[in-house]
Amino acid sequence: MLGTVTAVLAASVLSAAPASASESLWRLTDLAARRVAIADQVAAAKYGTPSPIDDPVREQQIYDSVASRAPGLGLDPADAVRFFRAQIEANKLVQRGLYARWDAHPAEAPTTRPDLGQIRPVIDGLNTGLLTELAATTAVRASRSCPVRQRVAADVADLVHRFDVLHAQALGEATSATCSD
Repeated sequence: MLGTVTAVLAASVLSAAPASASESLWRLTDLAARRVAIADQVAAAKYGTPSPIDDPVREQQIYDSVASRAPGLGLDPADAVRFFRAQIEANKLVQRGLYARWDAHPAEAPTTRPDLGQIRPVIDGLNTGLLTELAATTAVRASRSCPVRQRVAADVADLVHRFDVLHAQALGEATSATCSD
């Protein structure tokens, strides 16, 4: 009952929010949710292989790319990297959670292994979208209303994407660095 009430209120507040990207965090949050969701494929690709969940080389490539592109979008490189660190930590949270689930329930483990070479370009595209939305939402992310707007957007994204507890927790991690300090 409480979840339904929250969902209705969240949808009402989100629909009442101004439609411009600079005043709404929906697109940014939805992209973060899509990045959380793709972690399932990354986990399935790595599970049972020598590929570790932590990939410092790949992570640094993302941080370097974000830091170099941020100034051209009017973003502080350190803030952009902080946001993307949250995205990567959220992805690893899902991977670790799925590994634990699959270890405890082997029948639920993936039977096919996706190709990381096909998944990474999708992640790169999401990263580009996230960086663009970070720039488009600079004003709202710096506003006092940002934490409330972010919570509403995350609640709606959780419902839209039908996340389980693990993925909802990861979305919380992914959006933890949305608002400017």
